[in-house]
Amino acid sequence: MSDWDSDKTPEWGDKPAEHSSGRNQPRVPPESGRDWKLIQKLVMSLQSEQRRSRRWGIFFKLLTFVYLFSLLAIVWSPFGGSFEATTGKHTALVEINGVIAADELASADNIAGSLRSAFEQENAVAVILRINSPGGSPVQSGYVYDEIARLREEYPEKKVYAVISDIGASGAYYIAAAADEIYANRASLVGSIGVVAGGFGFTGAMDKLGVERRLYTAGENKAFLDPFSPEQEREVEFWQSVLENTHQQFIEAVKKGRGDRLVDDERLFSGLVWSGEQALELGLIDGLGSTSHVAKQIIGQEDLVDYSQRKGPLLDFVDQLGLSFGQGVASQLVESRLQLR
Repeated sequence: MSDWDSDKTPEWGDKPAEHSSGRNQPRVPPESGRDWKLIQKLVMSLQSEQRRSRRWGIFFKLLTFVYLFSLLAIVWSPFGGSFEATTGKHTALVEINGVIAADELASADNIAGSLRSAFEQENAVAVILRINSPGGSPVQSGYVYDEIARLREEYPEKKVYAVISDIGASGAYYIAAAADEIYANRASLVGSIGVVAGGFGFTGAMDKLGVERRLYTAGENKAFLDPFSPEQEREVEFWQSVLENTHQQFIEAVKKGRGDRLVDDERLFSGLVWSGEQALELGLIDGLGSTSHVAKQIIGQEDLVDYSQRKGPLLDFVDQLGLSFGQGVASQLVESRLQLR
């Protein structure tokens, strides 16, 4: 009978008994035990590293989620009125900054939306248009002009005051003319009541380079004012009639808005731009003063609440990168657009 058949059960850690055959069982060298402990430590270290990696992975996933959620929140609400809820009487403020165009912050949709919010607020006793713009699209300016006229008729108790800071020219003055009164600084640039459209002609350069223009159209005027084709007199005459017609619309809007306050001066609608002091003498503005001056001294309510729609931080950052630079250059090279500038 072998030792394993004995009544005594070997304790853990005891050396295994020898078989009755008299041959010793092979023993594990001490070095192998140390190697096994090292392997155990390595496995435990790997497991710990995996757990740590999982924790960091979860952390970064959550951080990425928060970051993306914040970006989406900014993108979903790129514009927003900056006014705060108020229960007190105040003067509403609407900013018109930069070029007036459909794809700019100073678009008709944004300005008109801000104006509607201001007029609908019961505690807004009057509205100030603070203008700093060289002008832009006659269409966008016309839309805003008409909306101001409509709102003034709907809310006859609320007056609209235009305040020009650095510049309120061309399309910007078109909008200002819809206000009850216009104010500016003595050095502000005011007026420029005219229409401009421009482009380039490349026929000379093409001849020198040996480039042949190939253009196929259906309709004799489809290639109207093509910059890569010789200028046609009849096309220039027609385009000039369009400019003059648009200019006349501008003149009529200014006369309707300003009325008898305009002096009889043939230079008034020539496209010249005037200083604030000169504009006051010509009847283009009603007085000299800042936004705070008008709110306090003219309206009698110095508390201002801004109803302007503004860009969110993400879109503002993108604009600073100048991503639309190439598109703007291309449009100037190949396209003639009406501009009240």
